[in-house]
Amino acid sequence: MHFVAPYVAPLTPYLAPVAPYLTWANIGIALVLLNLLTFASFGIDKARSRDGGWRIREATLLQWALLGGTPGAYAGRALFRHKTRKQPFCSRLHAIAFLQVTALGLLTWWMLAA
Repeated sequence: MHFVAPYVAPLTPYLAPVAPYLTWANIGIALVLLNLLTFASFGIDKARSRDGGWRIREATLLQWALLGGTPGAYAGRALFRHKTRKQPFCSRLHAIAFLQVTALGLLTWWMLAA
């Protein structure tokens, strides 16, 4: 943990106001809501693609996934059969998922080692 302190210390004034809200329950609720939003975004974009309407940018869909909505993105892709063959979207989504799984593994290892 001593190698993290120099990087976190400058953020302390900015994190102090939100620290009481950073509970595991609140983080879990936020992730569930984010995944629902991501899932719905894929459904809305699929409907608009069929109707020829205004579309949601691929960058926006990937940003939702990057923020933590990757399970919702994969569920939306599967259920709506949307963006399943489009490159480079697929490889970017897979890269985001890989990075998140790697980060989660490293965080778990770090927490268990402490």
